[in-house]
Amino acid sequence: MLKIIDLHSFYGKSHIIQGLSLEVNKGEIVSLLGRNGVGRSTTIKSIMGMVKANGSIKFENKEILGKQIHEISNLGLAYVSEHRDIFPDLTVLENLELGKKNNSSENPWNIDELFSLFPNLKNRKNVPGGVLSGGEQQMLTICRSLLGNPKLIMIDEPTEGLSPKMVENVETLLKKISEKKVSILLVEQKLSIAFNLSNRVYVMGHGKVVFDGTVEEVKNNKVIIKDWLEV
Repeated sequence: MLKIIDLHSFYGKSHIIQGLSLEVNKGEIVSLLGRNGVGRSTTIKSIMGMVKANGSIKFENKEILGKQIHEISNLGLAYVSEHRDIFPDLTVLENLELGKKNNSSENPWNIDELFSLFPNLKNRKNVPGGVLSGGEQQMLTICRSLLGNPKLIMIDEPTEGLSPKMVENVETLLKKISEKKVSILLVEQKLSIAFNLSNRVYVMGHGKVVFDGTVEEVKNNKVIIKDWLEV
């Protein structure tokens, strides 16, 4: 579904991503692992057209590198940033309504279903998004993205700063997304969560992939864990 070959990304003169290649298949949860600063978030932003890059990024066999953000979104990619970019002055329901697209009749996700999964959001549907807890804002952001009917959703650090209960809620939602054959590219610092959710993982270091394989393969590779994952 998503295939990246020899990606190079830049912030000004800084060469951040240095020849990265990876792929995500339909219905997979693939985690992008590594220490802070190795370029995981930059990789996702490059896919979404938010960072200057060269190489090849293909989505469903179509080259998307160089396209505008809205064009990439309309092809079926969604991006949930680590900053939980909600509209703080709009209510929960209004935030969700903004996520809908013209193809809403074909969308397997709807507001009622999302409210059934997360009663807290339903109970606070008329509350401004800005007064929600961090965990509630994270759920709102992911749910809003789903209402756009994505084929692949890229999520950056969804459990950062959340309570254990909200972390469980995020895990539950990501599993349900995958069950509906929506692919997920996940950036997650907590290895236990990434290992629990993922079909495959890529480990990054110095702006490129230094290991890729199954969860069991990376768990059993003590060198990779020590050199590239342990803090």
